[in-house]
Amino acid sequence: MRKIYVVTHPEATHHVDRVVGGWYDSQLTAAGLCAAAAIGEALRARIPEDADVRVYSSDLLRTAQTAEAIGEALGVAPILDARLREKSYGEAGGRPQAWLDRRFVPPPAVGERLRHGEGIAGAETKMSLAQRIYAAMGEILDSPGEHQVIVTHGGAMTFVVAAWIGMPIDSAGYVAFRAASGSITVLTEDDFFHNREVSSLGDTHHLEVAASRPSPAPVSTTSC
Repeated sequence: MRKIYVVTHPEATHHVDRVVGGWYDSQLTAAGLCAAAAIGEALRARIPEDADVRVYSSDLLRTAQTAEAIGEALGVAPILDARLREKSYGEAGGRPQAWLDRRFVPPPAVGERLRHGEGIAGAETKMSLAQRIYAAMGEILDSPGEHQVIVTHGGAMTFVVAAWIGMPIDSAGYVAFRAASGSITVLTEDDFFHNREVSSLGDTHHLEVAASRPSPAPVSTTSC
């Protein structure tokens, strides 16, 4: 049975600074680095030691750091791919979230949603985001391996799942799969019918387990 583990990067500096992410190259916070280690441990527990496993990741720093922790746990080097990045918010990237909120033009309830302009100079449309995610997924799905890990972002994750289930790209204007930061979504394909399943969506149990562990003494600013 083929399994793909889709990881959304954990807490990054743009989260705590309340600025727009997108292609703004924020990094993981201390808490985010601890969460990345917990994600790696959780995947190591799920994936057999002798399995052929590959780790694919967005090339932005916060996802690359997450993938590095996962790769260390699994004993593989991550493959970075810019196509797995979050949606670009153009000139809004790195600005306060309130700046974007005042200027953002939401898509219409019906009609053209994928190619809708959001009122932000340089921002990608959802169509552009979907096209590059679908292209990356096409290559990942063509590559061998029963176990694959994809490290990406909360918004991009929707189109990873949409591509997995074979949703036509022109039908993806309304789709949204929600997953918290640091979550693991499991996608499986059986060997007989080759049906593709979303086995779990946005699981964060591993983060709760990590948070419940006592901190080592003495406690430093980087202790998990």
